[in-house]
Formats: sequence, structure tokens, C-alpha cells
Amino acid sequence: MVQKKLFTIEFVAQILLKRGLISKEQYREIILKGDIQKAKLQKSQEPLSSRRFQPYIVLPAEVISSFNIEIPGKESAILTDDAITEAIAAEVKLPYVKIDPLKLKLDVVTGIPRPFALRHLIVPIEEKDGVVTIAVADPFNLDAIESLKHTKEMKIRLVLSSKNDILKIVREFFGFRASVAAAEAEMPTGTELGNLEQYFKLKEHGEIEATDQHIVTAVEFLLNYAFDQRASDIHVEPKREKSFVRLRIDGVLHYIHTIPKSIHPPLVSRIKMLSRMDIAEKRRPQDGRIKTNYKGKEIELRVSSIPVAFGEKIVIRIFDPEVLLQDLDQLGFYPREYQLYNAFIRRPNGIILVTGPTGSGKTTTLYSSLKTLSSPEVNIVSIEEPIEMVIEEFNQIGIQPAIGVTFATILKNILRQDPDIIMVGEIRDKETAENAVQSALTGHLVLSTLHTNDAPSSIIRLLDLGIPSFLISSTVIGIMAQRLVRKICPHCKKERMLYDEEMEHLQIVKKPIKVSYGEGCIECRGTGYRGRTAIFEVMELSDKVRPVLSDEIKLSTLYDIAKADGMINLRQAAIRKMLEGITTYDEVVAMTG
Repeated sequence: MVQKKLFTIEFVAQILLKRGLISKEQYREIILKGDIQKAKLQKSQEPLSSRRFQPYIVLPAEVISSFNIEIPGKESAILTDDAITEAIAAEVKLPYVKIDPLKLKLDVVTGIPRPFALRHLIVPIEEKDGVVTIAVADPFNLDAIESLKHTKEMKIRLVLSSKNDILKIVREFFGFRASVAAAEAEMPTGTELGNLEQYFKLKEHGEIEATDQHIVTAVEFLLNYAFDQRASDIHVEPKREKSFVRLRIDGVLHYIHTIPKSIHPPLVSRIKMLSRMDIAEKRRPQDGRIKTNYKGKEIELRVSSIPVAFGEKIVIRIFDPEVLLQDLDQLGFYPREYQLYNAFIRRPNGIILVTGPTGSGKTTTLYSSLKTLSSPEVNIVSIEEPIEMVIEEFNQIGIQPAIGVTFATILKNILRQDPDIIMVGEIRDKETAENAVQSALTGHLVLSTLHTNDAPSSIIRLLDLGIPSFLISSTVIGIMAQRLVRKICPHCKKERMLYDEEMEHLQIVKKPIKVSYGEGCIECRGTGYRGRTAIFEVMELSDKVRPVLSDEIKLSTLYDIAKADGMINLRQAAIRKMLEGITTYDEVVAMTG
């Protein structure tokens, strides 16, 4: 084992030079300027460390990564803290671990005191068969490791992780855990079975506000954690004896935390208060919204509460403007579909329908379309249930069925507001469909959604709602069906040949075909996917389609005519994404049947 005193900038630079991660010139620059750079980093963090009563440790990897060195032979590849730590781990023969917060357990991480973890930059990340895996930033801090062995009487397995990873885990987990534990300690004891039955205990006046600060902190930690993990939804779910917190990331739910049952009601109350919901009302569903700020950008949260067996379940939908408002050419269109849809929305009047199940990205498409059309000369009015995200450029109306403000009734009033473009959240009944058709006939461009599986089915759906075929023919410009498919993680992307039975299932004749898949890594949490893109099926009501429309037309006939007119269906679009190495065979089958 290398002596502690040798764990210096020079020692690490030699490792990097030996492994070809830096050149000789870069090595000399590091040796020449390393101590000066370390002093700068130390000085910049001293005020913060004094407020935390913790010394600020500057490690060699941190100093070297701050130079933003380009790795020789790899254009635009910067030498990061992680890459340096991985090289050190290989040199000292320790496993390197990129810590995945979603796979950690609170009880394990918080098994050592927070000040000790911060002082020595170590954190437990796993406990298995009586052995605790400890992630360390400094592999030669033997005193801290020996101290842990004796005081905690534990068997230890060491792995090396970057300082940034360790600090992030310590702050997030100890912050959330400390807040929940403090709140639980101050909560009155009692038994609660949510909405099934409840043991009620009157609180003293002094108890009512006792846990507010801890709950506030816990909610803030939870929201920041969700933003960091690129989550689209946060689920807070009450069970019989505890509550679960889950995050939806790239369309898949991940279990995150378990919280004591006694903390669930105040946690829910805090979220409901932030979203201006009725805290006292726990028997009926409610909706609210929160506007917050994260890393310099505004984020909107839509909050929904609903009574379930063991209490109130809260779901927080996260609306990131960078995701919801995109340029149309960034959504995943192929050239034909992009040109068609772009031509649709440039028309002065008519109806454009976007179809697909919940979670298929329809809202993103509609908002991005309105953003493209938005200008001071255009009056855009939207009717939504609820308003997904407040955008100043649009005049947004949230429907309220309780007082008679529905899609159908508000459409009549909107026509008196001199609109140019109208977005109707969803056409779900005959009255709304009739009013949308009337709006298009009177010279307005109407964008709306339908819940159908593909584009041709939307024509059948409108016929089922009682809209005559001649009105559909004269008002509907085009229909677009869409789905979201997960993209292969670029960090663990591999290639393989498509099997014969897979080619037969997708009706692909050409052989052989090479496709990509994600092996699973820390960057994608072992899923093999990172991020999503859309696939589109665009059907134009062209001169070939309109003449054949009748009240008795069959779906198969409509589909054949649209296909002959050049329409590419969802399956074909998904296969194209697969052949381009964007998504996988499994995702094609999962999303298109």
C-alpha cells in the first residue's frame, strides 16, 4: 500500500501519464501550477466550510480536473473527476464505483455520523452478508477506516468513488433522513389506518407547529432530488405501516425512499399547502400547482391528491420548460412527417388532431406547436384540464365542470374573444367535437387531442361521436399519432445481430441486420436507456383521402388509402429508430405492439 504522504498531485499525475490520459506537456503544466490551483480551490471554499464547521479537503483529482484538460487522442473529451478517480482505483487495485443514488438505502448510508462522513469523505453504500461496502475518495485515509472498524465493529469492503459523488450522497441522504427522523421524533404517537379507520388524538397547541421546519426541509430535499434525477413524476404512497416515495424516470417508476407512517400526513399537508389545496379536506380528490426555481430556470409542478385505502396519495407531475417547450424539429420527426405537420399548423383554419395514450408526449407536441406559432400578431387561446404549464404568450383557460365550465361550453364563449388559434385539451364528447368543427368552419385553426391508437382511428372516433363525414372532410386538415420510445444509453451502448424470429416478427426481409442495445451502467441506472424520443404517424386528409370518406367507411379501408398516400405507421417509424441505433428491438415491440 502506498504511503499516505505520497497521495499528492504529482502521484496522481504520474498515474494519468502512465495510462495515456494526459500528455507530457499537460503533466508538466499540472506539476507547475498544481499547488497554486489547489490554494485557489481551498480559498474559494473556506467561507462555506467555516459555516458548516467542516474543514474543506482538496484532493488531487479535484485539482487536476479543474484544469479542464482534453484527453490526448480523444477530441472534445475532457478529463473529469470521475475519469481520474477511476484511473487511481485501477492503480491502487480497488474497485471504482460511480454511485447511483437510486440504489442506495437510507439506513445503510446514514449508518455513520454525518460529520465523520464529511470530514473523511466516506459513505457506506451497501450492506450484504455482514460486510459493509464503504466508498472513499482518499484510498489512503487508513486512520478513518480503522476507526470505523473498531467503533462500529463492522467488516469493511473498500471501493473508490469521486469526492463529488460522496458529498452529493451525504448531503442528500443525511438531509432528508435527518429531517424525517427529527419530524418523527416530535410527532405524537398513535395509530392511523388512513381512510379506512383512524385513531384520533387531540394535539396540544405546542405540538401543532413543532415539526413544521423539519417537514419543510424534507420536502425541499425530495423536490431537489427529483429534479437531479430527471424525474417526470413523484409518487408519495401511503401503505399500512409506512409510506413509499417513487420517482418516474424515462417512463419507468423507481423506488426511492421509505418514510414512517407518522410523517406521511404532515408531508402531504406541506405539499398541499404549497400547491394551495385545502389541507383540511382529505376525503375527495384535489388538484393544485407549485411554481419553483431550479438551477436558474422556472419549473412548474402539478399536484394531485386522491384518497386511497391508507391515506392520501400525492402525485407531483414535473413540467420542465426545456422539455415541454421545444423546437418542433427537436421532437424526433423524420423529414416527411416534419414537413407535413409544419404545413398543417401554418394553415389559417381547420382542425389538427394529435392522438395517443396518456404519457405519449401529446402535451409537449401541442405546446411546442403553439410556441412555434406564437407572435404578437396572433391571439392563441387554450382550454385545458387542468392547465399543464402556465405560459404568458397564451391565454389559457382551465375547465371547471363543477360550475359548468367545460370544453364544450367554453368553446362557445371563446369565439367572442377574437381568437386566431384555439387549443382544446381533449375532444371527448359530441358537443365538444361539434363546437370544434364550428370553430374551424368560422375561420379558426383548432388543435386538439383524441385518445386513439393510430391516426386513421381518429376519423372513426369522430364518426362515432356523431360528426358527419362531410364535416370531417371539410374541417380536418390532418391527424398525427405519436408514442415515446426510450433512447439507448450512449455510455453503455453495444451492438448485436437481430435474431431470425425477431426479424420475422417485425416483418423485415433484409438479412443480416445489426441493432444496438444498452448493456446497463451507472449513468442509466442499469436500465440501458437514457432519455426518450418520439415516433410519429402523420396522416394528411389529402385529395386521395377526402373523396372516400363516408359515414360507413371501414378502418381497414381508411388505413390502406392513407398508406398508399405515403403514410408511415408507428411501427415503421419505431423500426427506423431501431435501425439507426436510437432505440432497441424490445422498445419497438413494447411501444407498438
